[in-house]
Amino acid sequence: MLNTKDLSRIKGFRFPRSVIGYAVWVYHRFALSLRDVEDLLAERGVAVSYETIRDWVSRFGHQFAAKIRRDRSAPADKWHLDEVVIQIKGRSHWLWRAVDAKGDVLEILIQSRRNKAAARRFLRKLMKRWGQPRVLVTDKLRSYGAAKAEIAPGIEHRQHKGLNNRSEASHRHTRRREKIMGRFKSPRQAQQFLSVHDQATSLFRPKRHRLSAESYRHARTDALSLWTGYSNELTA
Repeated sequence: MLNTKDLSRIKGFRFPRSVIGYAVWVYHRFALSLRDVEDLLAERGVAVSYETIRDWVSRFGHQFAAKIRRDRSAPADKWHLDEVVIQIKGRSHWLWRAVDAKGDVLEILIQSRRNKAAARRFLRKLMKRWGQPRVLVTDKLRSYGAAKAEIAPGIEHRQHKGLNNRSEASHRHTRRREKIMGRFKSPRQAQQFLSVHDQATSLFRPKRHRLSAESYRHARTDALSLWTGYSNELTA
């Protein structure tokens, strides 16, 4: 993936697209800090500061996320929704996340409330991008039912704590990165980071326990090939 001989550069940037793409990939694929990524690039002969890597991640991450969503197959018709509290500067915020039956993250939204208005806003954003599912699975938070009754009353809605393990399990990667980053610094930073991180996770973390070794290697090769292609498409 990293090709230091690549001369394909973005106008105004000193390093080629392959180096930028590799840095963004390493940061989102593995539980590493910006300084860790700096050291990895230095070992490969690329001298770049962690602040530059931070700028690459912030500037180009959304392009990778958009391309992953663009090339992904249509989501399953059963969606799992869940919300989890995260602390930002001593205040509680709620991370709303939707996952389809295949385990792919469809949407995330950071909000300061956990009420009907917040649920309605999340559902509208989710359905604007992906349309309407056949079934919504949530926990017993009543805000989901009230918001769904306004937006999509005809959708089947299942509310049961035990049915929503798929969505709850998707929070594990967030918790791991939150710890490494020393908590998120602002809702905007959390939204920007997680909207990219969740898409990269969906691409590079297939359900390994369901795949044979050979199938997993093929899936990994395909994902790396896609990321290289996305790197070549980067624009300023």
